[in-house]
Amino acid sequence: MTAVTPLRRAGSTVLEPVPAPPDRTAAAPGNEAREICAITRATVQAAVEVLAGTRPIHQLARRLDQRCLTVLQHRAALTRRVAARAPRKMGLLHRNASVRSVRACAVTPDVYEASAVVIDELRVRAVAVRLERSKNVWRVTALEIG
Repeated sequence: MTAVTPLRRAGSTVLEPVPAPPDRTAAAPGNEAREICAITRATVQAAVEVLAGTRPIHQLARRLDQRCLTVLQHRAALTRRVAARAPRKMGLLHRNASVRSVRACAVTPDVYEASAVVIDELRVRAVAVRLERSKNVWRVTALEIG
């Protein structure tokens, strides 16, 4: 399917294409978008390592707000409890995870939402992140690991 380009009248009889408006839904331009993606990638990698039990939760205290930190800590405890009772295969959950891709989108100049794809030994999972800027520091205010 081809896009239809609107035409405008130039002079009396010649029609010429109207330039397309800039895409406002794409990821933020420039360095800020790269910074958000880098923060998201590092935070998601660290969060999955916390779930695997290979990283201490306190290393994320500066990046996550208190509610996200508490929820992640609770989930990590549940994951360890289930893995201890489950067959060997469950012990591989969240192991050797790596972030494959990250996408970010500006909601407002001080709020971004990002998504990441994480692959571990058992499955591929999606992660959603909401980052908010406060005093020139980006903090994760929502973290959903699928």
